[in-house]
Amino acid sequence: MDILRFATAGSVDDGKSTLIGRLLYDSKAIFEDQLEAVERTSRDRGTEYTDLSLLTDGLRAEREQGITIDVAYRYFATPRRKFIIADTPGHIQYTRNMVTGASTADLAIVLIDARKGVLEQSRRHAFLTTLLRVPHLVLAVNKMDLVDYSSERFEEIREEFTSFAAKLNAPDLTFIPISALHGDNVVSRSENMPWYNGSSLLHHLENVHIASDRNLVDVRFPVQYVIRPQKATSPELHDYRGYAGQIAGGVLKPGDEVMHLPSGLTTRIAAIDTFNGSVQEAFAPMSVTLRLEDEIDISRGDMICRPNNRPETAQELEAMVCWMSDTARLAPRSKLVIKHTTRTARALVRDLHYRLDVNTLHRDEAAPSLGLNEIGRVSLRVTQPLFVDDYARNRLTGGFILIDEATNGTVGAGMIVEAR
Repeated sequence: MDILRFATAGSVDDGKSTLIGRLLYDSKAIFEDQLEAVERTSRDRGTEYTDLSLLTDGLRAEREQGITIDVAYRYFATPRRKFIIADTPGHIQYTRNMVTGASTADLAIVLIDARKGVLEQSRRHAFLTTLLRVPHLVLAVNKMDLVDYSSERFEEIREEFTSFAAKLNAPDLTFIPISALHGDNVVSRSENMPWYNGSSLLHHLENVHIASDRNLVDVRFPVQYVIRPQKATSPELHDYRGYAGQIAGGVLKPGDEVMHLPSGLTTRIAAIDTFNGSVQEAFAPMSVTLRLEDEIDISRGDMICRPNNRPETAQELEAMVCWMSDTARLAPRSKLVIKHTTRTARALVRDLHYRLDVNTLHRDEAAPSLGLNEIGRVSLRVTQPLFVDDYARNRLTGGFILIDEATNGTVGAGMIVEAR
């Protein structure tokens, strides 16, 4: 059974937490005591209905203010598929949280209040999901019950958003009218909207095709750890040497010819081991241990790939960076630590080309620096070669984080546009 990771985004009070609560409730993914606690809190607040948003707003500040601050992860499953939900904040000051939640998502749900239509925040979240290369985008027009389930209102919003999405790189865009509060078109089709011929939201999530989204062409295996058992419990483990990590792209099989970077030496895969034993095939995003036929000096941060399909070996990077620090700013000559796959190096900011206004898509080329939650195009010089792909080609080998040397805190996340 495969796993779909999806993120929810939208303006404040568009009903993201209620929608997730409805999905969990209607798919019977919550325990009775959880439901009882939510019902009790709802009664204490004087609401006439069970407030399902309380299932996801876990922080006390979130509950008190009725907003989502941090990314909340929830898990549920149906007979067809397992799901990981990242409930991301709607406020502009929590853009960094939304970037974090959407960076690993296969699909993003952007909620729009049917009464308010497409807002600035709706456009911002749609842009961010396409910037992060989330392959599938669902526009859920929520609170249809408050506009009398009007097909005309739904079509207005669809047309307005479609014209905006033409400026974005949105390969798969789906529109679904819903009412999270009442459950219309969330898990089952709604009788209140006979004019809508599409599937319910859960049916779409269960059936959206994600297998082809992963890069199964370019073999990329960043080495995370070299396994050399200190105490061999059996004769076959006496000379065991394995290279553990998560496959970032492609398909690997025993007997395949592979190349080690940075040395450029080639060898063949002798075996592929997993927690459950050896396998005859491994692919992204599996975590495996490779055994090779030849002894090569391999360590953490190295890359295993195909001889005729190598990543770019680069120390000069052009990237879109989302700045996440509320104390420091990103400016030319800033010195940082860059962590790319399993390799860590020092980096110098050579230039800030422009700061991007995520609401208007305007490029401010005169911006001197990037502050909290701002996004811009940056040139970086790295102290040692990194093995990279463009983010559009591979989100794992095309993404990186920036770390403050003094505090060891993550201060930025980047997407590689060009490498040399």
